[in-house]
Amino acid sequence: MKRSAALLVGCVLAAQLLSAPAVAQPQADARGLPTLAPLVEAVTPAVVNISVVTRSPLESNPLFQDPFFRRFFNLPDKPQRQEQAAGSGVIVDAVRGYVITNHHVIKDAEQTIVTLKDRRQFQAKLVGTDPGTDIAVLQIEARNLSAIRIGDSDAVQVGDYVIAIGNPFGIGQTVTSGIVSALGRSGLSPEGYEDFIQTDASINPGNSGGALVNMRGELIGINSAIVAPAGGNIGIGFAVPSNMARAVMSQIARFGEVRRGRLGIEMGDLTPGIAKKLGIAAQEGAFIGAVQPGSPAEKAGLREGDVVVALNGRPIRAAAELRARLGLTPVGEEIELRVARGRETRAVRTRIAAPQEAAGAEGKAVPQLPGLSVVEIERGSPLFQRLRGGGLVVTAVQQDSRAFQAGFRPGDILYAVNRRRVQTVAEFQAAVRGAQGRYAVSLLRGDFNVTIIVR
Repeated sequence: MKRSAALLVGCVLAAQLLSAPAVAQPQADARGLPTLAPLVEAVTPAVVNISVVTRSPLESNPLFQDPFFRRFFNLPDKPQRQEQAAGSGVIVDAVRGYVITNHHVIKDAEQTIVTLKDRRQFQAKLVGTDPGTDIAVLQIEARNLSAIRIGDSDAVQVGDYVIAIGNPFGIGQTVTSGIVSALGRSGLSPEGYEDFIQTDASINPGNSGGALVNMRGELIGINSAIVAPAGGNIGIGFAVPSNMARAVMSQIARFGEVRRGRLGIEMGDLTPGIAKKLGIAAQEGAFIGAVQPGSPAEKAGLREGDVVVALNGRPIRAAAELRARLGLTPVGEEIELRVARGRETRAVRTRIAAPQEAAGAEGKAVPQLPGLSVVEIERGSPLFQRLRGGGLVVTAVQQDSRAFQAGFRPGDILYAVNRRRVQTVAEFQAAVRGAQGRYAVSLLRGDFNVTIIVR
């Protein structure tokens, strides 16, 4: 215990961004005891509480299904109730007033209030959100803000000391401590872009969107999820790496959304068995299972059986990591892949392409999802073959429409509603009409599967 305490006391804190206060070195207090109080005092002003007001459908009641009852009492067709929820956020740009939080914290919010540590409150504007990474960016108009320095999450190692700051259960700002338990975690949501940092620092409901901070006072993650069979912390929490959050914020600040493209590969994890079969020395990486005809991957010379071991000089340990990083690469950007093929390793350069689009007919409107226009995929087309059947391509989404707010974007390829396959506009409309309350739409966006929940 004494040795661990000495390690903590000996950590040196880095300088903050110009907009952030300098962080003092942890030291012994007047009692001679080691403390993290100087670090906490420096970084907590950048962590905020977020309260949101949403509306959700009322529980089903037979009377609500009676049109006469609804007209007589002047009730809406879909009665809703107002709900309040609490979460956390992190100020990352004091000049522009940017606050990073989780998408699930502000999803469906009618009003979002940010409360600073000094108790000032501001109504926040949504700059943009990305359900795939569970990151959202808010903006507040305020002076004298304190921002936290964003650290390099690629430099994080298992065993590093960390602190988590947030608003658990809405009780107010709370600080917990622990270590980094694991890196590169995925599988919580197969449709997401996941590369989580795992920590045993206590994270509970309400901590979502809060800060995971290293001993230099740098933001290395946005607390996002927990494994909690009993509803509370059991020492397994997950944070979105700061490098991923920063890349998402950069695109949101520029475009209002994350614009994902297409490389044109199907991938899986490299296993010892696959490595032995391929005769390669690499033990980690993303195994290419298929290359789509006419894709950037095919034009760059990638083949089935290649193993991607690095992207832009950064090592790739698994398919989920490659998927997450490709998912944050803008359309048109050039990338360099290090690829193992047999006993050789080679560099391959290519550009991320725009998602495939269906040629020909003008899109048809979907009344159940105002703002959405779709077209059916032609039988025998490359898209039809890729899906192994039909589907719908989103040709247009009106800005600020219900479809846009739900997360649909032009180029999305819709193929299922509540896991039931849809191949025509009529089938899609029927599936949406038959859904009770909210429903899930499965789609392809670029190379990746995404699920959008519509309420």
